[in-house]
Formats: sequence, structure tokens, C-alpha cells
Amino acid sequence: MGYILNIETATKNCSVALAKDGKTIFCKEIAQEGYSHAERLHVFIEEIIKEAGIAFKDLSAIAVSQGPGSYTGLRIGVSAAKGLCYALDIPLIALDTLKALASQVTISSGLIIPMIDARRMEVYSAIFSSTLEKKREVLAEIIDENSFGDLRETLYFVGDCAEKCKSVLNKDNYVFLEDIKYPSAKEMSALSYKKFKINDKVDVAYFEPYYLKDFMITAPKK
Repeated sequence: MGYILNIETATKNCSVALAKDGKTIFCKEIAQEGYSHAERLHVFIEEIIKEAGIAFKDLSAIAVSQGPGSYTGLRIGVSAAKGLCYALDIPLIALDTLKALASQVTISSGLIIPMIDARRMEVYSAIFSSTLEKKREVLAEIIDENSFGDLRETLYFVGDCAEKCKSVLNKDNYVFLEDIKYPSAKEMSALSYKKFKINDKVDVAYFEPYYLKDFMITAPKK
């Protein structure tokens, strides 16, 4: 088969990876407070294609992180992915951002809880087994001392929420892997290849990122 280009822009990390047969062979990424995705993404894509010594026509599919995450970041990534798929007439593969984040964790037992910062004490989260089986769907939730309290397994938290969540999530079975902060296109390679092999693709014309928009609605001020 050819190559799959993986694009991750759901968080502060602007990340692009080129993969072949599910293995990452090139990756460029940068995580900045100012969200430099609009300036960096297309540059990273062009640089990776050039450094790999291939042409865009050699790509078999484009995979994009579908969210949840930053509204603007997701729009930038999905727009770029759609544009490439239209131009090259190749499939678009959508990947769960939280699953890509969770896939950075290697454990033999316990549960993985990837969290993406939303605002204040709010996060986007899901729960995965050690084999990346989804145990609970994505939620937008406010974290407090009772969050995840019904789970007795060792819980491994990853994402950019450690600083604000550690003060309330402090039970003995809670472990924060603070080195894993952002999802990366590197971890998308195996996931996108698996979907590609079974032709699990989305409609380029109608696909929209997973924003969890209802979470952002607030009551009007009196």
C-alpha cells in the first residue's frame, strides 16, 4: 500500500505524521500556547512529503483527529484534510482524539483516562482499558472530588489537565502520567492503518469535527 498522512490539531499540539503500513516514518509537531496551527500545519505537511522523497499522489489516505478539542484547531485540521482528500481523490479517516491520546500509555492492567482541558474545572474525557477498548463514551464534565470515585482499578490519567485536576483527584488508585500531555499524530499511525484496512472512512463532503458544542452553551446573564 501507499502512505497515510495523519493530522492532529485538536489541542495546542500541531502535529503531522507520515506512516506506511501503520508505522510512523516522519513526524513534525510543536505545542505552543498561542496555537500556531494556521501557520505551521501546511508547512509541516509539505516538509514531511519532501523529506520522505514522495509526492502527494503517493498518499493512500488522510487521517484527521476528529475531536473533541479546540474548535479553531479542529476546523484547521479538518479543513486541511478535506482539501487534500478532494484534490487527491483519496479516503478521509476520522480518529477519536482521546483514543489517540490514550494510546500513548502502555500498561498491563488498570484503566486509562485521557482528558483534554476545556475551561475552569471542565474537561473532555473518556475511559479506556489497557488494550484501548472504550469503557465509557466521551463526556464533557466538571471534575470534582467525586469524579471517577466508583472505579476501583488503578486509573492512569493523561492529558493537559494534571495541574488543575491533581488537587481534587487524589485517591490512592489515581496515577497522573504528567509527561503525556497532548495527543500526537505519531500515535494515529497504527489507528488509521487499522481503519484503512477495513475501509472505515468518512464522507469528505459531510464530515464535521466532534465539537461537543452543547457543552459550551451557557445560561444568559440576567
